[in-house]
Amino acid sequence: MPQVNPIPEGYRTLTPSLRIRGAARAMEFYKQAFGAEEVCRMAGPDGQSIMHAELKIGDSMVMLCDEMPQWGALGPASLNGTSVGIHVYTPDVDAAVRRAEAAGATVIMPPADMFWGDRFAKLKDPFGHEWSIATHKEDLTPEQMAPRMEAAMKEMCGSASKAP
Repeated sequence: MPQVNPIPEGYRTLTPSLRIRGAARAMEFYKQAFGAEEVCRMAGPDGQSIMHAELKIGDSMVMLCDEMPQWGALGPASLNGTSVGIHVYTPDVDAAVRRAEAAGATVIMPPADMFWGDRFAKLKDPFGHEWSIATHKEDLTPEQMAPRMEAAMKEMCGSASKAP
């Protein structure tokens, strides 16, 4: 019997799997917003829903399916939000945010340079999943980050106390 790689070719050790109400629409959104490529799609028992699909975004895979309450597979629309975020590194975060917003994403946090060395933004897709997008700009040690973090926290707390 031939040796089989325990991690399939093209996959990483960790692969997100999203549950979505409207998975087919979400796949089209992810293609427009993030340049995703469809790898496979399997119909559910009803012939209409998606039981399993895979997309490739950059060098990483994302699995997804339609909500299937009978199997306990609920997405953000049924759960009234999500408790996870998906993080994407890209060469140009500003262009990626513009592209995702044009496709229908809501910008939660516009791109900004962060104390840890990334230019970073947050989005919410039309299906309730939250995405953070970043371009890594600086390699910093924890010692270099510490004063930057302290200054960022002071600024955040200062602006919070000035809120009406």
